[in-house]
Amino acid sequence: MEKGFVEEGNTYLIGNYARYPVSFVKGEGVYLYDEAGKKYIDMLAGIAVNTLGYNHPKLTKAICEQAQKIIHVSNLFYIQPQIEVAKILVENSSGDKVFFCNSGAEANEAAIKLARRYFYDKGENRYEIITFEGGFHGRTLATVKATAQPKYQEGFEPLPEGFKYAKINDIESIKSQITEKTAAIMIEVIQGEGGVKPVKKDFLQELFSIAKEKEILFLVDEVQTGIGRTGKFFAYQHFGIEPDIITSAKGLGGGVPVGAVIAKEEIAKSFIPGTHGSTFGGNYLATVSAKVVLEEILKEGFLEEVLEKGEYLKEKLKSLGLKPRGKGLMIGCPLPEEIKASDIANKSLEKGLVIGTAGENTLRFVPPLIIKKVEIDEAINILASVLD
Repeated sequence: MEKGFVEEGNTYLIGNYARYPVSFVKGEGVYLYDEAGKKYIDMLAGIAVNTLGYNHPKLTKAICEQAQKIIHVSNLFYIQPQIEVAKILVENSSGDKVFFCNSGAEANEAAIKLARRYFYDKGENRYEIITFEGGFHGRTLATVKATAQPKYQEGFEPLPEGFKYAKINDIESIKSQITEKTAAIMIEVIQGEGGVKPVKKDFLQELFSIAKEKEILFLVDEVQTGIGRTGKFFAYQHFGIEPDIITSAKGLGGGVPVGAVIAKEEIAKSFIPGTHGSTFGGNYLATVSAKVVLEEILKEGFLEEVLEKGEYLKEKLKSLGLKPRGKGLMIGCPLPEEIKASDIANKSLEKGLVIGTAGENTLRFVPPLIIKKVEIDEAINILASVLD
């Protein structure tokens, strides 16, 4: 990319991103192309967003056709594809009703509000939300406070009250935080930004049992893990639990911004008209896109292939001396302190491989779910040359 373009970006854009000096201008399948025509294989998918890769024929066609009809009308009216997407989400989850928004942070913010409103309607003074160290739930003030990582909170105080933190995989830690004011437990079953760390199954099941026993709402943040990313429709389905509230975004729209809250009917009733809303949430363009994504990942054998390709990628990463963790096509590889994940990501980019980082020092692999084994091999070969 021309230096002048980077300089213009630095001149006119707020500098809250540590951007790579690359501008992609088109994509095809799992490949991206920059202004100079250089080809890159993408193992990041817009941070677990581009579920079907780039220029997917069905998704592209649906977006173009919808744009020629109507893009937006607002939620003052019924939107047919929104209803169709809600039906698919309900039929493939433990929830009964859906609220649409624009992002993961918005979905989590709405879920927090819904949990509090539910107990308010019951006449109970329960408003505290327990989250976990290493988790990540968004960038709004409430979701920053829900994110138990000081680096995201610094400089934004005072933050909203009503959040408590527990240690992941430590059942005694969570027990010590529960009080008569506890409304909900909010958890990622695989911590994404925290380093792609899966929660232990026995811990999650015991945690769920405690929540049910004490009538605490169980809220699972599936913003990064949902929509087939781990080889199940939602990642919690690996663990044999049924959450009260599920949040989704990222991969739901295949690149078009859309988020969702899926809740059990008794809880969803607390969002009566006027309690919460979104101007753009679930509009025609967003939900037409989401419908295509959901229909594709629910095709026979698709999710099984995600699991298979995830195991294949893990084995290839192990052959490089790495120690991968995660489920499906959501994989992290922690690196020794002497090797910086950011350095590996930068050098990989120079050689035509897009990968991400997460947590303290972890490489993150969240490619489009349509990736083929031969394309995984191609990515691994580039990474091997970088590590060498």
